[in-house]
Amino acid sequence: MRRRHGPFARVAVVVGTALLVLNGTFPLVWMMLTSLKDENELIRIPITYLPVEPTLKNYVQVFQQLPFDRFMLNSAIVAVTSTVVCVLIAALAGYALGRLNMPYRRALLTLIVTTSMFPALVLLVPLYRMFLGMDVPLLSPLVAALHDLGMRFMPTEVRTPNLLNTYWALIIPYVALSLPIATLILTSFFQLIPRDLESAALVDGCTRVQALFRVIAPVSAPGVVTAAIIIFVNSWNEFVLAMNFNTTMSMRTVPVGITMYQGEFAFPWATISAAITVGVLPLVALILVFQQKIIAGLTAGGVKG
Repeated sequence: MRRRHGPFARVAVVVGTALLVLNGTFPLVWMMLTSLKDENELIRIPITYLPVEPTLKNYVQVFQQLPFDRFMLNSAIVAVTSTVVCVLIAALAGYALGRLNMPYRRALLTLIVTTSMFPALVLLVPLYRMFLGMDVPLLSPLVAALHDLGMRFMPTEVRTPNLLNTYWALIIPYVALSLPIATLILTSFFQLIPRDLESAALVDGCTRVQALFRVIAPVSAPGVVTAAIIIFVNSWNEFVLAMNFNTTMSMRTVPVGITMYQGEFAFPWATISAAITVGVLPLVALILVFQQKIIAGLTAGGVKG
């Protein structure tokens, strides 16, 4: 029999949910309110929770003091490229691990989980030395062509014979660091797809790769979108590698650029709050948009009968 919950249990669930929502949204709301205050109001006692005289001058200063639009462009290029490349590779790996009878499958999954435990800080020095000694002509023709495409977004004075101060200095490690979790997510989702769908696609003349991208991946939309969002958010928010690999002003990303508003003897809370708000809004919009895609994907596809 289904167990019925009393009024107290329902109230506890509502209160607990409200506290979780408040805990997640209050820092963002407080940061946005802070960005609308001037410096005098921030140090006023007693504290004012709502801005007395809202102002947008902090947002103007964000773009006047530093090339924050350039930081946004750099983060967008790195995050989008890393997401696309990582999802494609993870889809192929997840299909092989989840749909094919591969030998040593459990050992491979264990190895993937193990590699995901290494933090980016541990890889900082070896990656720096590798990128410092990696000349562009030594790369494969495809990577070299993509590198040249990315260099078009870069000023001439920051072009270097190695991969430092280029988009690839961040894209390559971001893909490598996000690939284990993306592979595990897609593997688990691909395993839930009925094999009848794949068999029907193969009978109709599709190859394994065509069946993956035309049948398996669309039906696994929740997993693909979830993996893509995780990769994009991690690439957008990463700080340690971006701070050390791209040291020129024109190649800074949003997290590193935000720290540059702090002075030696001053900490402009209002300006930094405005910069953080501008940097967070794309992520909030992305998650809100794709939340609906995930919910719709949960009820899409399937086999009747």
